Amino acid sequence: RFHGDPSLTRLFLVSPRSVMRLLVTGHNGYIGSVLVPRLLALGYDVHGLDSDLFAACTFLPDAVATIPEKRRDLRDVTRGDLDGFDAIVHLANLSNDPLGNLNPALTYAINHTATVRLAELAREAGVGRFLFASSCSLYGAAGQDAVTESAPFNPQTPYGEAKVLAERDIAPLATDAFSPVFLRNATVYGLSPRLRFDLVVNNLTAWAVTTGQILLKSDGTPWRPLVHVEDVCRSIEAVLAAPREAIHNEAFNVGRSSENYQIREVAEIVGDVVPDCAVAFAGGASPDTRSYQVDFSKIQRHLPNFQPVWTVRDGVAQLYAAFRDADLTPEAFEGPQYRRLKRLEALLDAGAIDRDLRWTDAPIPA
Repeated sequence: RFHGDPSLTRLFLVSPRSVMRLLVTGHNGYIGSVLVPRLLALGYDVHGLDSDLFAACTFLPDAVATIPEKRRDLRDVTRGDLDGFDAIVHLANLSNDPLGNLNPALTYAINHTATVRLAELAREAGVGRFLFASSCSLYGAAGQDAVTESAPFNPQTPYGEAKVLAERDIAPLATDAFSPVFLRNATVYGLSPRLRFDLVVNNLTAWAVTTGQILLKSDGTPWRPLVHVEDVCRSIEAVLAAPREAIHNEAFNVGRSSENYQIREVAEIVGDVVPDCAVAFAGGASPDTRSYQVDFSKIQRHLPNFQPVWTVRDGVAQLYAAFRDADLTPEAFEGPQYRRLKRLEALLDAGAIDRDLRWTDAPIPA
């Protein structure tokens, strides 16, 4: 169900063959559920840690890998949870701007404070590499020029601000034995076992397939760098396989320069791929202050084994086929099964989690 990937074989040949023991936080999430099977195929010993708030958000149940795992809130991780791992791939966080705006204090507590504490504990436990899934959203409103990793930060949301703070506080932890790496992902899209519909390419395609409308929630002018979820995984694989000097305490924009788009261009692509649909504007659609183009040349220089293969057009075609085959409806993709914010609201309404997003003893709603 996923794009054929010759880079797996190529990367396998250059990866360290003493078995590397990896911990993936957020392994049951949108990126993690794509990443874990790929890492297993490369021969890594993969373990997971996840709060499982979104375990019910499953689009491809047969594609979810089973690995040793702990159900643990990131804020509750102990040093003992991290003993014996060679590297940590840290994906777990409150994953987008609407969730961040739900309770900004929780966003900072999890995406900043708990993330920095995780890095500190990892260093104490002797973990050699700490791969932090950061975001290009920390550039925020960046004008018309493509920004490099040295550009000033201008985040527009608590989510982006928390990424800035986490990078700021993790970087000084670097030592000869502890190598943090900051992977600033472009806006992600594409098919995943734990699909998200609050991402622009996924969302526009879902609206087109299910309603015949490509529903724009802004005026379409903002720029976004876009990257397929499988290409995000390729960047992680490349960092794990790279020599230390190539990645030690470095930040990398993850994507490729040809994949910067204005939202209206994405809408045009969706219209080309999905039959019988037209652009429509949501009520209150307006300019979005988050607009930035990104330069991705650094990751190509430092990590030549990172070879992204997807374009937005290919990704839309992948999603269109999957949504059509699944008989997807607007009620499904806009509801609590796939919308992270609505899932949290459903758990809160049922009393299954408290206002701090911690599990209670109440029954979990379907």
